[in-house]
Amino acid sequence: MSSGLEVLRILLVDDNQHMRAIVSAILKGIGVRDVKECADGAEALQAVREWKPDIAIVDFQMAPLDGVEFTRLVRNSADSENPYLPIIMMTGFAERARVVEARDSGVTEFLVKPVTARGVIDRINAVIFHPRPYVRTDSYFGPKRRGIDDAIPEPAAKAAASEARAPEPRVPEPKFAQI
Repeated sequence: MSSGLEVLRILLVDDNQHMRAIVSAILKGIGVRDVKECADGAEALQAVREWKPDIAIVDFQMAPLDGVEFTRLVRNSADSENPYLPIIMMTGFAERARVVEARDSGVTEFLVKPVTARGVIDRINAVIFHPRPYVRTDSYFGPKRRGIDDAIPEPAAKAAASEARAPEPRVPEPKFAQI
């Protein structure tokens, strides 16, 4: 039975070639056929413009452009191809300050290294089957941040969510089987 994941285009960004190989093998093992690898955030921004991924899996710490700055540019740049792109942040640094920084940049999900197949699958399932509404405040645009944007008054939250609604996915949900 097909999981439907074979139609996804996943952008994989990490400056460590070995980590890219591991995550790419996991993605191919769960049925993803189309994986584009990039070594840094600058290269990834170009790939977002030209290749149009469905999901980005991005390392936190890279040079010259790290995953946090990549996320900010995807979410807020005037020429961003897709500010609603689901972005899964991978990092070996799980301190609270790093998680908060990633969350506040607009990351959709967070994945701590060393990654596991189950962790990758869970994050992909989360962005496909349980997408969070997007919100816009004076200082933030991105997925509703758990515990922060919950404080937006309900009418304002609904208005913000309807204004910033993610575009329809290229692939209808019924084709996906949760794995």
